[in-house]
Amino acid sequence: LFATGCGGEEKVIDGSVQNIHADAGGDTGDAEQGQVQAAGDGSAEHAGAKGYVFTVGGITVEMDADAAHIVEGLGEPVSYFEAASCAFEGLDKMYTYNGFELDTYPKGEKDYVSTVILKDDTVLTPEGIGIGDSLADLRQAYPDGGTEGDGMLVYEKGGMKLCFILKDDAIVSIEYRSTVLD
Repeated sequence: LFATGCGGEEKVIDGSVQNIHADAGGDTGDAEQGQVQAAGDGSAEHAGAKGYVFTVGGITVEMDADAAHIVEGLGEPVSYFEAASCAFEGLDKMYTYNGFELDTYPKGEKDYVSTVILKDDTVLTPEGIGIGDSLADLRQAYPDGGTEGDGMLVYEKGGMKLCFILKDDAIVSIEYRSTVLD
């Protein structure tokens, strides 16, 4: 979610592909062999988190958390992009990994997590929901409402949003978002 029209320099650095799946199976085809499910229940009780969290390969990602240890723990991204931030002083950064993207925003001398976007069905939410699941599955896993509109079902908790983008009653994207830019 980076606007490149803000001026300043842009830099793209491609890294090497690294398998970040939590299991040792290596196959990314099905739930037993390759899907990475976020651990815990995604709630505020999970590891002291204030909102929904995403966990992959033993690394817990919370919105607005210091990104340094998270990025270090995730290892080499498939690709990396940075651009001058339109909203903050410094660089917005985008790290792309197998199955998801992690975006950060600068504040002071540190970077903080702004967004995690699940990109394919190899990663799941803690409740077991992934790309391709039906709206009915989503409502069963997340029964407590949510706000629906513009092809999206949004759950808010603890200063963040968990957004499910839908097309023809199927999930096409899942995004964990900080509300720092709202």
